[in-house]
Amino acid sequence: MEKYLTIFIIFTVIGCCMSVEFKVPEHEETSFWLKSGQDNLKRVLQMENNKNRAKNIIVFIGDGMGLSTITSGRIFKGQMRGNSGEEFKLSFEQFPSTGFSKTYNVDRQVPDSAGTATAMFSGVKAQYKMLGLDGKAKWNTCDKTVNENSRLTTIASWAQNSGMDTGFVTTTRVTHATPGALYAHTNNRDWECDTSIPRVYRDCIKDIARQLVEDAPGNKFKVIMGGGAGMLGFNSPYPDKEACQRNDGRRLAHSWLLANPGSKLVTNTVDLFNVDLNNTTKLMGIFADDHLPYAAVKPPSVPSLANMTVQAIKMLKKNKHGFFLMVEGGKIDLAHHKNYAQLAVREVAELDDAVIAAMQMVNLDETLIVVTADHSHAFTMNGYPQRGNDILGLTESSGNKQKYETLSYANGPGYFYHKLNDSDKIWRDLENDTNRNDPFYVHFSPRYLKDETHGGEDVGVYAIGPYSHLFRSTFEQNYIAHVLAYAACFKDWPSHCDQTYNRYFYHISRTNDAATRHLTLPTFIFIILTVVINSL
Repeated sequence: MEKYLTIFIIFTVIGCCMSVEFKVPEHEETSFWLKSGQDNLKRVLQMENNKNRAKNIIVFIGDGMGLSTITSGRIFKGQMRGNSGEEFKLSFEQFPSTGFSKTYNVDRQVPDSAGTATAMFSGVKAQYKMLGLDGKAKWNTCDKTVNENSRLTTIASWAQNSGMDTGFVTTTRVTHATPGALYAHTNNRDWECDTSIPRVYRDCIKDIARQLVEDAPGNKFKVIMGGGAGMLGFNSPYPDKEACQRNDGRRLAHSWLLANPGSKLVTNTVDLFNVDLNNTTKLMGIFADDHLPYAAVKPPSVPSLANMTVQAIKMLKKNKHGFFLMVEGGKIDLAHHKNYAQLAVREVAELDDAVIAAMQMVNLDETLIVVTADHSHAFTMNGYPQRGNDILGLTESSGNKQKYETLSYANGPGYFYHKLNDSDKIWRDLENDTNRNDPFYVHFSPRYLKDETHGGEDVGVYAIGPYSHLFRSTFEQNYIAHVLAYAACFKDWPSHCDQTYNRYFYHISRTNDAATRHLTLPTFIFIILTVVINSL
């Protein structure tokens, strides 16, 4: 009898443990939700605006991290911790200030990363697939005179001119669109190395990798970390076929070392953490020929985004005048393009880990942290799954017993995996698909495209620290740069430090400027009156 009793107890305990993992807490009744609402109200009422100068600025970009991606990533990370997931919050979702950014390019309803990153970093909305140039320049066509008149400065330059140290880390190539928007000026975001530029334009413009190493503000970065060894002229015995490879013989990483005495170049995790940062003037980390591997499958030799962020902050904190750092979780976007939903939400968790690491290293009274996305994706969380259902799992609608995925795409390469030619079945039997646990499993798409597209809806902006309260309501994406400049009191920018609002970084009377061409008489009078009043 005791034997059977023991077995019964063991199975009861196991059953209880298994049920706790996904079971909705029983205490979530009326009183729980009423108290929860009141607690949140009390928290918000106690918030006070931080009006200190932002000595430091850290901008996190989740490339392609739209709201459906954040929600899915939140649930995924919560379920990784053994909870139902819906109640979980990513670290930045607890920031006191939240707004919405309108992401369209000046010539596209749905944008790309080049135009959106240029808007965020320069304060000027830009064109599709172009970096650091305004609307006068043409895509894929180089004209030196037009480019010079279209050239935009960025927050990296503004910070450097204000005495701050600057840097960026990314899980993509260091010459990819988002980091490239900090320093590059080019008519095509794909001109990352010499061989990618059409021969007719190779005397007209430098490739993006050369601009990073040779020209300001790129050559003044104290921290550069990511992938893209091929663009920088590394000698690799096994070059990545997808990555641009130099053909001009330039060893740009070597040139960077020679131009910066006391600098360090590292290529793996161990070397990254063994660098004597106190005796290092600049730090470059190049950890892959192309983009870095996905977090779910990367080897230990490749540092995590949090690893790179920690070392970057340690390096930049040495400047008593403060620093600017951009951190990009770039592989969220790349995973979505291939309909790799599992990898995409895993990359969101990776970005969140980096945000947590950064917050532990800085003083939020003097550090403004902003987390946002450049754009969204054609990615949806749909159906009516039960609470606690695996976010990567299946759901069904009433009256239709055929199960489908909670996470799916409007288009992309997943179509041909799911579409069957069998006359009796249209779609693959998901319930019995043994490939679903593979991180590279492709989620459903009803229309085939080689690469899934971006989405055009607004994206979230989450902020904490000095003047984070300026991120409110819905605003144009270029507004982000203006808030950062105001909060940090950048040189020659209107800011809270001097209350001088009659200065413009980009002079509105600039010859041939599009804004000047459309300047109406009432607007001109208003500007003149503003200048006069502020001068009294």
